[in-house]
Amino acid sequence: MIKVALNATALFAVVYGLMVAGLVVFQRDLLFPADAAPIDGSVAAIPGLEQVQLETSDGESLNAWVVPPAPNRAVLVFFHGNAGNLALAFRVSRFRQLVADGTGLVAVSYRGYGGSTGRPSEAGLHRDGAAAYAYAAERFGTERLFAYGESLGTGVAVRLAAEQRLAGVILEAPYLSTAKVASGIYPFVPVSLLMNDQFRSDEIVGRIGVPMLILHGMRDGVIPFAHGEALFGLAVTARRFVRFVDGGHVDLFDHGAVPHIQRFIADTLAGRVAGTDVLTVPAQQEAGRR
Repeated sequence: MIKVALNATALFAVVYGLMVAGLVVFQRDLLFPADAAPIDGSVAAIPGLEQVQLETSDGESLNAWVVPPAPNRAVLVFFHGNAGNLALAFRVSRFRQLVADGTGLVAVSYRGYGGSTGRPSEAGLHRDGAAAYAYAAERFGTERLFAYGESLGTGVAVRLAAEQRLAGVILEAPYLSTAKVASGIYPFVPVSLLMNDQFRSDEIVGRIGVPMLILHGMRDGVIPFAHGEALFGLAVTARRFVRFVDGGHVDLFDHGAVPHIQRFIADTLAGRVAGTDVLTVPAQQEAGRR
């Protein structure tokens, strides 16, 4: 009986070790499931959209979509989530909605994604963010420039907002860190010790000094709502939190996110964002929007 127990323990140890080794070896494939196929901005069917190439500080070439703003309108430097590329249907839909009122857009395709060279990593994505910011700041100025992060991209936006001059920052479905998200998925693995790209927004958000908007669905099954709530609590700048009772991970625009984004931008540029504000979009209201 003891021998059987020892054999079972040994088998478990081997299986566990192989599983952990696999997660370590393929961790970047899991975190960055990039679609590297070249994409053409014409698929977005957005009037005035330009497709440009940006060069990073380490020599990578990035594909970016640019929509110049109407006079006196803001510009969003957009950092997408980890899946697909800029041409995903839900992403194109949000671009159309974001620029419909004349707001400008600089949406960068990270290295290894959608026509951009290189391979993604945390350090690489931050360099990509810096390249997108430099382009936008030089072309459009910084007074009306907002960083917009979607899911994984919130980590890029948080760091950019802590280090560069911006008017404000918008975070959609943010996390405390990618390591903490992964720990919730793999509670039996010492993720914080093994993960290379941890995007520690929790350690950086307190350095942001411009107005911040956080949007998070309370039914988010990818990045738990508690992450956005906790990140909001760690921030010290003037900020607004909009929670969507029926919202998931990528459907907040279906639940009325755009008016909250537009209002935040207008209030920020008018100097009307102060202190903290928490807003709830109830399920009944959302149901009426579908």
